[in-house]
Amino acid sequence: MLNTAGQPHQQRSLALPTVTLEARGLFQCLDHLGVEKQLSKRAGVLSAEASPASESVTVVFDETLINVGELRGIINDCGFHCGGRLVPRHVCARDAVVTPDDNSQNRAGSASGHVHHDQPGAVAAAAKGGAAHDAMAHEMGHGAGMDMAAMARDMRNRFFISLIFGLPIFGLSPMGMDRPLLTPPFGLDLNITLFLLASAAILYPVWPFVVAAIRALRNGVLNMAVLVLLSVGTGYLFSVGTTFFFEGQQFYEASAVLLVFILLGHWLEMRARAGASQAIRALMDLAPPMATVLRDGKEIEVPTAEVLVGDVVLIRPGNKIPVDGEILDGKSDVDESMLTGESMPVSKGPGDAVIGATINRSGSFRYRATKVGAETALAQIVKLVQEAQNSKAPAQLLADRASQWLVLAAIVIGLATFAGWYWALGSTLLFALTLTITVFVIACPDALGLATPMAVMVGTGLGAMNGILFKNAGALEDATKLDVIVFDKTGTLTMGQPKVVDVVAAAEYTQDEVLRMAGAIERNSEHPLAIAILERASGITLPEARNFANREGKGAGAVVEGASVVVGNRQVMEDENIALGALAEPAERLKGAGRTVVHVARGGEILGLIAIADAPRPTAKSTVAALRERGVKVAMLTGDNAGTAKRIAAELGIEIVLADVLPGQKADKVKELQAQGQRVGMVGDGVNDAPALTQADVGFAIGAGTDVAMESADVVLMKSDPFDIVGAITLSRATLRKMHQNLWWAVGYNIIAFPLAAGVLYPVLLSPEIAALAMSGSSALVAINALMLKRTRLTGVGRGRIPARNAAQDSPVPATAM
Repeated sequence: MLNTAGQPHQQRSLALPTVTLEARGLFQCLDHLGVEKQLSKRAGVLSAEASPASESVTVVFDETLINVGELRGIINDCGFHCGGRLVPRHVCARDAVVTPDDNSQNRAGSASGHVHHDQPGAVAAAAKGGAAHDAMAHEMGHGAGMDMAAMARDMRNRFFISLIFGLPIFGLSPMGMDRPLLTPPFGLDLNITLFLLASAAILYPVWPFVVAAIRALRNGVLNMAVLVLLSVGTGYLFSVGTTFFFEGQQFYEASAVLLVFILLGHWLEMRARAGASQAIRALMDLAPPMATVLRDGKEIEVPTAEVLVGDVVLIRPGNKIPVDGEILDGKSDVDESMLTGESMPVSKGPGDAVIGATINRSGSFRYRATKVGAETALAQIVKLVQEAQNSKAPAQLLADRASQWLVLAAIVIGLATFAGWYWALGSTLLFALTLTITVFVIACPDALGLATPMAVMVGTGLGAMNGILFKNAGALEDATKLDVIVFDKTGTLTMGQPKVVDVVAAAEYTQDEVLRMAGAIERNSEHPLAIAILERASGITLPEARNFANREGKGAGAVVEGASVVVGNRQVMEDENIALGALAEPAERLKGAGRTVVHVARGGEILGLIAIADAPRPTAKSTVAALRERGVKVAMLTGDNAGTAKRIAAELGIEIVLADVLPGQKADKVKELQAQGQRVGMVGDGVNDAPALTQADVGFAIGAGTDVAMESADVVLMKSDPFDIVGAITLSRATLRKMHQNLWWAVGYNIIAFPLAAGVLYPVLLSPEIAALAMSGSSALVAINALMLKRTRLTGVGRGRIPARNAAQDSPVPATAM
């Protein structure tokens, strides 16, 4: 299997489609290895990462060689249920059925992974395709298409069936007791009665393990089901033999009680695994099931899955917005907190974008659908979380290989135990067989296989609920190792909305003249500084500028009213040999007060200065303090001069200052820190920070809102709150701690369990029943321990957080081009 997890994200960002497909029926924790193995064999599949915790598989593939329909076919051929791409329910219909030999469908089109609604009957075909897979029910052990919660209920039912028929077996043939508690009814032979009860207690309840074991062997892997089949099957078949074919002591009761404990453990484990996916299910359920659209002048209700691009959708107060779009008419306040984390409703009017799954609080409006199905913001967020949950941390790759070897080791040690005790030491057949079964059943590869993915799933889900989206498990682990966090000042530590706070004109000019010349240069720019200048000059008639020339990181120039006009920082003035004269002193004073100074010159003569400030975010100071408390150094990267930058850094408590940095030099500054042996996290707003985010060990894109598909970032922070960086690091450390706890437990358990089961410490022995209880308890313990991550308190992160009292809220910070 080609696996990109854990590699630097710049290597992962391939221009190839990625799809997350369901793989229901991942009953055993190592089942996912078979799916990965079979997918990775196919030409065109670059990587396949399946997760038993989420029951899905994420595939990166070359659409010119293989399509989504063929991928689904492979998963189904492996014995699992794949109805299509995992998308939020109601948002779009299931994938239309695509057979591997269906050449009528364009391969590139299939890569989108959802129904194209302009194709007649697409939704109906999709529904029919989902139903077609019900025929797999008899092959699935649990039933076609069951999710983890349904499989947990099925396992519970099988447990009670086994328990009901197992209790009489124990009464008729009690372990360790000379006299039975019960006698066979109707004068039946004891062994026949035990055979009938054991068959009822074992054959139906054990069936999912039989299916899973056969499926695993067919897919070329070994899993826990193989060991269960060996242990329970050996005891049951040996007892059947002693009942009908040869002399010997049966142990129906051992096999039945053994299966009861195994079923109990798997039931508890599945309940925990179902609980781990709570966050992703909550996201998927945000979309409303129905939408009101205008078609042929009439209002009709249609399923959200059937809304088309271009449809006009009607929204009334209290309605959930079904899909993404643009308002045509009407005004309202929309609550977007469930996706962006911003607590205050956002005012919307004609031309404004609206996001699917958000709530209309007041007013009515009509809007045109622009993104539907798997292209909506909600679907993209869910996709990102799914891919993160399916990715593998480096420790998981090792654990998967170790789990395979553990199953093989259990089989070898079990056979060696039988040979040693029966042939070498001359013990009875029953004694040797009992120890062999104990070895088979006590091995617990499930605990090892669940140790990391359960923690990753809970951790990424908790992050998603708080607006912190980890793109992969590698980023989750790498975030725990960071030595320094570099903040790009503007837009991260500051609001990114600079304002003109002062205009100083040369003696012979007015403030309006300074703003008029500067506004003429900046009128076509969308730069934050340009917007601030134009806002201040809004009441002034601006002349036309010609021959515009941008000077990266310094300013700009053009010809205005026949004269050369230059606007920018001090370096531009020096480059043009323009003396500041009497304005030199106010320029220094303004810089000292924490302002960004824009110089305006015309015809080689200084006209004036424009002072601009950008207010710090309310949580900037508390963010820096919290990071330092956690042992992480903080650096500020800015285009300001060193003196101004140091004053700002001192105000916020930042220890490392990277000043006078041009936009193209950001990645170089990150490299310099890495060359000093530092592991660097870079925080940027994604506008011009892509190279630096890519260069960093972990890139954080802050203030992404619903634009979560930032290829250059490893962690996407949906809100514009720098304190979420603290939350991301806190969560990553808590998740890694759970990974380590689970791995240590899983490894330690197996190291101790094998010698005990094999009788190495004789006369201290374990019965198969106790071994089954220990094995089941071990798996359940790992799953439950991972669920404890939900109790992690991300203090100060999430909706409605009140900024710390000592947070810097009022002091102005210079605005720069960064």
